[in-house]
Amino acid sequence: MNELAEQQNLLKHLKIYLKENNMKVEFKDTFFDSIKRLARHQTWWYKTYETIRYGIPHFIKNVWTFRKELYNHRWWDYRFNLEMLYRSLSITHKGMSVGGFEVAETREPKVKAMARALELLKHKLDDDYIDRAEAELGELKLADWLFEETEDGNHKLIDTESKADKTHNRKVFKRAAAIEKAEWNELWNIFKGTKNSSKYGPEYDGTDLRSWWD
Repeated sequence: MNELAEQQNLLKHLKIYLKENNMKVEFKDTFFDSIKRLARHQTWWYKTYETIRYGIPHFIKNVWTFRKELYNHRWWDYRFNLEMLYRSLSITHKGMSVGGFEVAETREPKVKAMARALELLKHKLDDDYIDRAEAELGELKLADWLFEETEDGNHKLIDTESKADKTHNRKVFKRAAAIEKAEWNELWNIFKGTKNSSKYGPEYDGTDLRSWWD
């Protein structure tokens, strides 16, 4: 029995069941047209048409959209996974920002949460934590590299940093690491969802990646 025959057989048994149980249900012609359309969509020839008409063009569009990420992608570093996530989430954020079917009361908090996630991802991809720590504490005190020749003809690096410079640099590196850790945790808390991700109302914050669909 082919798929179309299965659909027709199912509809036949539905009618018998309703009749035997004295259940009066009226169907408009559009209902049966919809059933036929669904059945037609399961046939091999329609799936072939759908692939050629929609599937392949959509695939080509996606390749173009992710062209930079695909070109750069390698298996050996998590950064490349974050690049794909950043591009994909950017598309979702844009789509939900300009339209969609969801009401504004729940859509807008989600858009805001996505924007923050994208901001955190961008910081991670740019690896700008030291720059931001320097903006808070002052620039690193970097001395020129000087070398001196040793007795065996090799060279060794001369430590020209002052004690004060070393102390300052450690503070900058420590602050940069703290920013990175805090924002990494915040990013995944947004994706996981906070305690307010299921409180619909004024407290709803739009977090939880699983709810970002339209």
